Amino acid sequence: MSPTPEIYTFPSTDAISSALDHFLTHESAKAIAHRGKFTISLSGGSLPKVLGAEIKANKYIDWSKWHVFFADERCVPLDHEDSNYLLAKENLLDHVPIPKDQVYTIDPKLVKDPEAAAKAYQKVLAAVFGSETDIPSLDVNLLGLGPDGHCCSLFPGHPLLGVTDRWVAAIHDSPKPPKERITLTFPVVNEARINLFVANGEGKAEVLHKVLDKKEDLPSGRVTGKERLIWFLDASAAKHVTSKAQTYKL
Repeated sequence: MSPTPEIYTFPSTDAISSALDHFLTHESAKAIAHRGKFTISLSGGSLPKVLGAEIKANKYIDWSKWHVFFADERCVPLDHEDSNYLLAKENLLDHVPIPKDQVYTIDPKLVKDPEAAAKAYQKVLAAVFGSETDIPSLDVNLLGLGPDGHCCSLFPGHPLLGVTDRWVAAIHDSPKPPKERITLTFPVVNEARINLFVANGEGKAEVLHKVLDKKEDLPSGRVTGKERLIWFLDASAAKHVTSKAQTYKL
């Protein structure tokens, strides 16, 4: 059974940053206590800035046990302005002591061959999670959504929405540049223990109404999770949402 969406609204993006700090402190400690590590995937867009604003000063997280993946990545060098890794590096990874070999980037040698890059990234997931057959279950996917309802690099109407035989897939025709990317597929996204969307700004208001209230068949609306599905929205993003929302309690 899919988890019931939990919708939390916040007065500002800064308040979301505080809530993410609190939430991930708790969830990482719980995962480390139960499984000896905390596995998380990050999206691009504005999310790394929202995440890094407060958590990078956190002295209570055991960063040595964090394993960081990317929900999707553009097929560009790691120091390219379009790189999701670069955004995460500048806003979080440069400021916290996560071991470098526990941050799993796209193979920079394969960025000109998206199919090979996707296969290589799947092998990384298999190695970290210890199985080439069992779908990996990330502790937390931190996700954003685009104005068109896409998440990761899974776009409305695209054939990748139906992929079930790969954990990571290449995309050559992204409607949003750059065209070539790799992305986690829905089997992995929905096997996560917790999927947490972060949406801020008025530009997300209409699509959130479509996803959360009207239940339109958009990629973000297909996200479930094993245990929890959570939405963190600021006031501007939530302005058209009519579904019941809660106030997050620190």
